[in-house]
Amino acid sequence: MPFPLPPLSGVREGASALWTGVKGAMPESCLAGPDERLQFAKFGRKRGDVEMTAVNSAEGAPEGAEGGPPGDQPPLQREASVGSVSTVGVECQDHDMITEWQAGWNVTNAIQGMFIVSLPYAVLHGGYWALVAMIGIAYICCYTGKILVDCLYDLDENGQLVRVRYSYKGIAKEVFGQKWGGKIVNTAQLIELLMTCILYVVLCGDLMIGSFPDGPIDARSWMMICGIILLPCSFLKNLHHVSTLSFWCMVAHLAINIIIFAYCISNASTWAWSKVMFRIDMVEFPIALGIIVFSYTSHIFLPTLEYNLIERSKFTCMLNWSHIAAALFKSLFGYVGFLTWAEDTEEVITNNLPNPTFKGFVNLILVVKALLSYPLPYYAACEIIEITFFRGRPKTSFPSVWALDGELKVWAIGIRVIVVVFTIMMAISIPHFAILMGLIGSFTGTMLSFIWPCYFHLKIKEGKLEWGDIAYDWFVIFLGFIFGIIGITTSFYALVEAFHIGLPF
Repeated sequence: MPFPLPPLSGVREGASALWTGVKGAMPESCLAGPDERLQFAKFGRKRGDVEMTAVNSAEGAPEGAEGGPPGDQPPLQREASVGSVSTVGVECQDHDMITEWQAGWNVTNAIQGMFIVSLPYAVLHGGYWALVAMIGIAYICCYTGKILVDCLYDLDENGQLVRVRYSYKGIAKEVFGQKWGGKIVNTAQLIELLMTCILYVVLCGDLMIGSFPDGPIDARSWMMICGIILLPCSFLKNLHHVSTLSFWCMVAHLAINIIIFAYCISNASTWAWSKVMFRIDMVEFPIALGIIVFSYTSHIFLPTLEYNLIERSKFTCMLNWSHIAAALFKSLFGYVGFLTWAEDTEEVITNNLPNPTFKGFVNLILVVKALLSYPLPYYAACEIIEITFFRGRPKTSFPSVWALDGELKVWAIGIRVIVVVFTIMMAISIPHFAILMGLIGSFTGTMLSFIWPCYFHLKIKEGKLEWGDIAYDWFVIFLGFIFGIIGITTSFYALVEAFHIGLPF
């Protein structure tokens, strides 16, 4: 007799219980944090604020809005638009705002993500120094994330912190100038986001071909199939929907961690303790550093996540605990994974699993996780494209992508579909997952997560910082340049060598 499926109401109750349990397991400081209110004095929204669901919105507050310079362009509107998608003065809608938990899922999704499966490969080439880097880079990226958001605020005449900038791009325009600041940051952000999307598609192909190595479908075809599944992302309209996908992505992430940890611990008697290096491989270690830096990049999302929080005072607590959890997960996962397979560690660790059925099951869960991880960077990339080119004349050369009722125009959906197709085609052309991740991490990752936040902090808060803060900012900038130059050189050389060998199909 077949086992009966549970009723739909039971599934909903189970999901609700899971959500409640996860919230209950988090530190009390995230639930009621008076200390956070004292740190930045951010007490939520003012009436003049306009809801910004765009992940990379316009660089300033709406014209005439409280706390923003006059003449800046308003963020794009999604829901609750009246008459025009660029209407200003529309009060925020509660259903478009997000809690610190939803923001935490988005940050955790970005910095835990799919790329954890390559961390044992980083330990293969970096040894104990890679583990130190996983913890140290987590600390640095958490710090630079907080100072980046701090750059959004200035003191008013009453000594209160007021939000006068509204995005990473707005900060860059303040420092680099109105002409080039936004263009430089937009370019770096778009490269980072699109490459992240490409890596998710590449990973799907690697996982599927690892599960069915002798099947009739090759890796490129698997990438195309996964790309077709991702086409509905074209209809995403706001950050709330993306946050929901991020939550279920993290459920899959926790399931994978438990499964792989259990397998590795069951093989603890064969762990290769002596194989973990104390020395640094100067050829391969920079690639490992690039992978680690790339896996912690979330700064492009932070200004908007902080803006959309119902209680902005909880932003710092959310950022602290998401990075602490990431550092613990990553270092333990990378170490245990390498101990289990040592020199045989693959770029994607689940492809090391010996049992074909078990490996196929785990890889399918990871494919689902990759598909759920794709919407966040994809949504952000589309926002940059739309804000830069499709806001309507005279702001941009092309008409607005949003109709008067706040819905996407039909031809605008076509543009979003083209972005999905572009990521698929690039994935087919550049299928070397770990090397590509190291290259992008060394390039845009170091700029967005290390160098720019500290440089912006020094310029915008000039004269207001203690000497220790100034010294630490310059130290992080120095590290960013060292990691970037060495990582770009070695990763690019490795990528060229990999193409000489041929495509792995």
